[in-house]
Amino acid sequence: MLMLSLRPWRHIFSDCGASVSLISAAAVMSLLAVAGLSIDSALAFLVQARMSKAVDAAGLAAARNALTDDVNAEAQKFFYANFPNGYLGSTVTNVSAVADADNRVITVAAEATLPTRIMHLFGSSSLTVGARALIERQTRGMELVLVMDNTGSMRSGGMITAMKNAAADLVNIVYGDEETAEHLYVGLVPYTAMVNIGSGRSDWLDPNDQLFDVPGPFEPTAWKGCVRARSGGLDEDDTTPGIAPFNSFLYQADVDNVWPPIDDRNDAQNDGTGPNLGCGPAITPLVAEKSTVLAAIDEMLPWHRGGTTGNLGLVWGWRVVSPAWRGLWGLPSPPALPLDYDTPLMDKVVILLTDGDNQFYKWPGANGPDGSDDTAYGRLLQFDNGAYPTLALARDELDGRLARTCQAMKAQGILLYTITFGSTPNSGTQALYRNCASKPEFYFHSPSNDDLAAAFRTIGGHLSNLRIME
Repeated sequence: MLMLSLRPWRHIFSDCGASVSLISAAAVMSLLAVAGLSIDSALAFLVQARMSKAVDAAGLAAARNALTDDVNAEAQKFFYANFPNGYLGSTVTNVSAVADADNRVITVAAEATLPTRIMHLFGSSSLTVGARALIERQTRGMELVLVMDNTGSMRSGGMITAMKNAAADLVNIVYGDEETAEHLYVGLVPYTAMVNIGSGRSDWLDPNDQLFDVPGPFEPTAWKGCVRARSGGLDEDDTTPGIAPFNSFLYQADVDNVWPPIDDRNDAQNDGTGPNLGCGPAITPLVAEKSTVLAAIDEMLPWHRGGTTGNLGLVWGWRVVSPAWRGLWGLPSPPALPLDYDTPLMDKVVILLTDGDNQFYKWPGANGPDGSDDTAYGRLLQFDNGAYPTLALARDELDGRLARTCQAMKAQGILLYTITFGSTPNSGTQALYRNCASKPEFYFHSPSNDDLAAAFRTIGGHLSNLRIME
């Protein structure tokens, strides 16, 4: 009876078992789907997190070089340096970087596919993971001075035009489309074998200067504004004219400079004559207006005779940003400039360019009495009273003075970028300028005009702040 009584229940239990199995299977599949989704989602999250960091790095790199020819190549290089190929089995399908019309905002996006570990059992064989970053380039507050070689050798190979274009490009980078930018001031120091402070600054001259003779020794023309270098180490520092005044540069009438008549046209080149022979355009002190800086850049020309004194160009660049000279430059420079060295969120930056070696030059077509043309230091045998009587010794001394000025400026926190341009600067000059720069990556050797353009664009990227917007 027991058997009879149990038989119906077995059928019931058997039927229930089938239902329970179906329910259990469905439950297991649901749990497996949830677990699979969790596992695959977790892996996708890890890929996405790593990809986001790589996109940020790529965006920052691309923004620093936003004006180079291939922003995409720069972005991809940094992306793959931070996102290993095949990370967690993923495959990158796209990395792109796009700059807006003003090169102010760089958008970097990346996308990858990730094979699923479990979800492929439910018909989903892969997941798509993406990351995106917007990088905004913002110009930091800055006092920037371009110290540019205007010597006669810049006439060859279109070098002066290439330098002017590259310098203007840099100015347009830091200003963007604006005429002025907040807390941005730019100056220009053209140099040859001397520096022109501007003829309107005769109050910086020694009261006994020859300029004040009546009639003056510049007759029948006028003083252009170039000055002699001060002695006793004062050609290496930012001592003001109130403490140590200057003397005007006068190229005496002599066998290698027969005047009158006077021919001080730039086109006269080595055949020019006059008391201002070799004197280039005047310094433009720190100004806020982009158009003023661009006009000063456009005025630069290669001026012949005398040689090259990059050390004097550099020290005048220092004086343009030194707070000791605050209020001395006069309009159009704001009277509150230059600012203190430690002004928050402000940089002082000087860019120094040469196309050759520091040297005293003797025009082969003339026979000057002291072995060289006249310079801010006089002729070669007048340089420190004849202490360096050969061109090689004089060059070494000028190089030493440039090196000491570099160190003194860097000690004040001034950022120095240096450029050797063309094929003339020898290995010693290249090493001198490399050591002068604040960092190794702040030095650029630019053998060609295209190299120079790229160098100035890279510096423009360095001088812009970068901020991740999203």
